[in-house]
Amino acid sequence: MADTDMTLHEAAAELGVHYMTAYRYVRHGQLQATKQRGTWRVARVDLDAFAADAAGASASAGTGAGTNRRQSAPWGERLEARLVAGDGTGAWGVIEAALAAGTELDEVYLQVLSPAMASIGERWQRGELDISVEHRATAIALRLVGRLGPRFARRGRPKGTVVLGSPSGEHHALAVAMLADLVRLGGWEVVDLGADLPVGSFVYAVRDTADVVAVGVSVMTDAGLAMAQETLAGLRANIPNVLLVVGGPAVRSSEHAVELGADATAWSAAEFVELLERYRAA
Repeated sequence: MADTDMTLHEAAAELGVHYMTAYRYVRHGQLQATKQRGTWRVARVDLDAFAADAAGASASAGTGAGTNRRQSAPWGERLEARLVAGDGTGAWGVIEAALAAGTELDEVYLQVLSPAMASIGERWQRGELDISVEHRATAIALRLVGRLGPRFARRGRPKGTVVLGSPSGEHHALAVAMLADLVRLGGWEVVDLGADLPVGSFVYAVRDTADVVAVGVSVMTDAGLAMAQETLAGLRANIPNVLLVVGGPAVRSSEHAVELGADATAWSAAEFVELLERYRAA
């Protein structure tokens, strides 16, 4: 065996911990490892980095430095590593560890999951990752959102209903799913229509939903702008007195949103919820 690589059993022995403890470090994203032919392998550089971090944390505790673990732990990087490895169980372990350390639900999406997925997308665009790795990571991320979703529901009567979705040709459902949960956290009922929805079906779903206050249309790519405009036109013609909001990386400005046929745009989930509150109060 090369000096730069070892099994997880050997890594556990060097750390002076039980194998299952070392395995938990891997599952929580604290210790970087890769699975090769069914066996976890740890690079020497990653083991040394983990040992140094552990020693630093112990020293801080001993001197009363009071390091804020919620703020200092690189949860996004740990999650990214598990997503790239295709390790769904480990990815959920990172989420659980972040929550146990005090990370709020909205922070899990905005400061952990979103940055991890953005980094994976950038690495794919640079040619560092195969598209299959990005697709696999997205599938795992969607499962994570599915497990977290029920925790975002608020008790009491909802403020109103919001319908969210992406037009035909847009295949990015993850951003819409996370936005739906963040809007629910603000006390709204949300109908998530997902991605790639034809105009007629979008209109039908909104008309078939009671107490709709607003409709959000997500456009992630420039190629989706034409269908987004057609969708907004269909909604405007068939459903009056409903706030139409368009958002996503393809929307360049507030003026661009109006040109597409929307009433407004929102650059973040928080801004979208604020927009809903203002509209409701008007």
